[in-house]
Amino acid sequence: MSDKVQGNTKPVSIGTLKKGNYVVVDGAASIVSDIQVSRPGKHGHAKVKLTAVGIIDDKKRVVVLPGHDSIDAPMIEKKMAQVLSFQGETANVMDAETYETFDLTIPSELKEKITEGATVQYWLVLADRVMKQVQNG
Repeated sequence: MSDKVQGNTKPVSIGTLKKGNYVVVDGAASIVSDIQVSRPGKHGHAKVKLTAVGIIDDKKRVVVLPGHDSIDAPMIEKKMAQVLSFQGETANVMDAETYETFDLTIPSELKEKITEGATVQYWLVLADRVMKQVQNG
């Protein structure tokens, strides 16, 4: 696929994927939004048309592969962090285990819930960190 993929991935058979699974398409971690399987042709291989939307960039990506091929699936690490400060669309957080501080983009659906001192769950996906949940208090 692409050589810009960093982080942990594992190969999964395309034939076993379902809507909602995570895959790496064009080097970007994506969530499967649609799968269409064409029936086997004269030479016996079904084709799978996989449509996936990027977890980070929300871009739609489509790939067509033989049904017996494998595709990389990202290994998603779910971690906790504490919000030290936030401004605009960015929060400065500290990882609960490593005490590393870094900036996370605040998703629009979580903007109302962010407060200083709040605990957030973030996902480590390939080379990206994505804020997923806020737990106040």
